[in-house]
Amino acid sequence: MANQDDSFIREVNEELRSDQVKAVWTRFGSVIIGIAILIVLGTIGKVGYEYWRETSASQSGDQFLAALTLSKENKTDEAQAALATLEKDGYGAYPVLAKMRAATLTAQKGDVAAAVQAFSDIAKDASLPQAMRDAARMRAAYLLVDTGTYEQVSAEAEQLAVPGNGMRHSAREALGLAAYKAGDMAKAKTWFQQIVDDAETPRNLANRAQMLLDLIAASGRAA
Repeated sequence: MANQDDSFIREVNEELRSDQVKAVWTRFGSVIIGIAILIVLGTIGKVGYEYWRETSASQSGDQFLAALTLSKENKTDEAQAALATLEKDGYGAYPVLAKMRAATLTAQKGDVAAAVQAFSDIAKDASLPQAMRDAARMRAAYLLVDTGTYEQVSAEAEQLAVPGNGMRHSAREALGLAAYKAGDMAKAKTWFQQIVDDAETPRNLANRAQMLLDLIAASGRAA
């Protein structure tokens, strides 16, 4: 009799649980399905985005390399057209890289002022990584060594010529060359000496700086 009672109680409990499940499903079933769908869609979206990102980056990389190839083949106009398209439609860092390369081609064609302006615009873009902005600033400074004044070079490079900055060596060289060109040998000597005294200066750059220091010393024009 006890076994029959236990069996009856289990059956009643199962029916109650079944009725509770049905009630819950009736009330919340659509919500549960909706959540499940969102989870699936979220997973699909994440996978799709990662695929799109990788594919887009790969395509932009291929386009950038194709533009560089055109440039090496002296097809400057075609290269600039390809770079302009990449600036507009490229992915990741490639639009900025395209703009920098286009500025270099502009300088090679003789319009240095426009190239300097393009590099300066990149350097002032706060949305870009600092390293990329510094590289653009440095490129502008080197162009100005040949075409601008010491003050113009200084406006681009001097903020980079500080201890700890990864581009300090190149910045000091640009400043030294600009000062040398302007005839300010004392200032040129100061910048070249900083290059030589910095233990982390690349050897080739240090050798160039030392050569210029020797020339300055031989000229007798340094204070």
